[in-house]
Amino acid sequence: MHKELLIKLRNGDKLTIKDSIRLTIQISLPAIMSQISTIVMEYADASMVGRLGAHDSASIGLVSSSTWLIGGLLNAASLGFSVQLAHRIGAKDNKEARNIMKIGLFSTLLFSFIMLILALSVAKPLPIWLGGNKAIVHNASVYFMIFACQLPFQQLNNVAGGMLQASGNMKTPSLLNILMCLLNILFNLLLIFPSGTVGSLPGWNLGVAGAALGTAFSQAITSLIMLYWLLRRSEMLKLRKGEKMRFSKGYFISAFRIALPVALEQIAQDGAQIVSTRIVAPLGTKAIAANSFSVTAESLCYMPGYGIGVAATTMIGQSIGAKRKDLTYRLGWLVTILGMAVMSITGVLMYLFAPFMLATLTPDPSIQQLGVRVLRIEAFAEPLFAASIVATGVLRGTGNTMVPSLFTLISMWLVRLPLAALLSPRVGLVGVWSAMAIELSVRGLLFLWRLSKRNWSTKEVITAQS
Repeated sequence: MHKELLIKLRNGDKLTIKDSIRLTIQISLPAIMSQISTIVMEYADASMVGRLGAHDSASIGLVSSSTWLIGGLLNAASLGFSVQLAHRIGAKDNKEARNIMKIGLFSTLLFSFIMLILALSVAKPLPIWLGGNKAIVHNASVYFMIFACQLPFQQLNNVAGGMLQASGNMKTPSLLNILMCLLNILFNLLLIFPSGTVGSLPGWNLGVAGAALGTAFSQAITSLIMLYWLLRRSEMLKLRKGEKMRFSKGYFISAFRIALPVALEQIAQDGAQIVSTRIVAPLGTKAIAANSFSVTAESLCYMPGYGIGVAATTMIGQSIGAKRKDLTYRLGWLVTILGMAVMSITGVLMYLFAPFMLATLTPDPSIQQLGVRVLRIEAFAEPLFAASIVATGVLRGTGNTMVPSLFTLISMWLVRLPLAALLSPRVGLVGVWSAMAIELSVRGLLFLWRLSKRNWSTKEVITAQS
């Protein structure tokens, strides 16, 4: 069991290479399932909305990069505390870990309400800023507005799930995210389609708004269960009588130092996605829809990498807290190699099954054909994409979030966007995705180079001050 192996890690007991591989696999599998379930939820949304037509699909695709940006900022805020929590648990200081948990919950929820207000303020003009045509602007605005209203629940899910994972409990967040996926499909059937249509349940015909509401309702239910599990059922983190929250400037400073580079990384990455959306928008509604569907389809292939990256942050964080410098470097490379192997397989599967994946998302043959072309280009970049994803999780576990942010900034803004702007007018969406594949490969090589410099596992550690 991975709990026994984590106890050995925290106690300073010897972990063989076989033990390290077992720990990596056992922690990674629930995290992979959790990430896949999230993408299945998005896949279900895209597939159901795709049945309504290209305009409805394009309206969601137009604002999707903006929703990713906001979601990334929320995730950065929660990461600032969960990494410190992992360090404390690795040091066997569970009481202080619980104090960090309380501070993190309060702070990140406050941040989510600030983001809610900001998102609502731009919901109406955003689709116009992104270059959407009149046929999709209204629905895009409605979708984004509903998305904004559920941000506190999304943040609650992020921070509660992240802290459970940091404690070594990967199973509960994974199961709850699978539940969220199932709930989302049910709510979609109730809210998207007209009653009496194929696959629908008796409900309301809300179309794009129904898709947003389905996601919001499932997110709300799951986040409240996640919070209950964190506060009442977690062996290490559940609330104890007499333990009051003690605010400490040191924790806020450390959280800020960890979260700021991650936030800047998300701004660089998702800001580039927004610019990329502006590059794609002039190519027409079908190109926007094909781009959106292809991004969703590709997510099924790279989300296992993100799951392994989450597991990496937990293992490296606890290794750092336990002062296991001998183990940190080995685990960093093990999880990175595992991620590259898994995503090499998913890349092959994506290449082979691209026609089927697109056919499940849209009935439009021209959108399907374009989507298949770009997915098969992207398939070749998946192994090196995995290196960047997992190595990011490794470095974040040490508290070093600056290097991943710099690499993302350099690759996205100096490689992907200039190439996309150059190729888009000449070869359309194929050019945009070719630029993406080249950039992901460059980014992966940068991360492999950084991991080869052994000092990342011993020097680049941010220690929270209590």
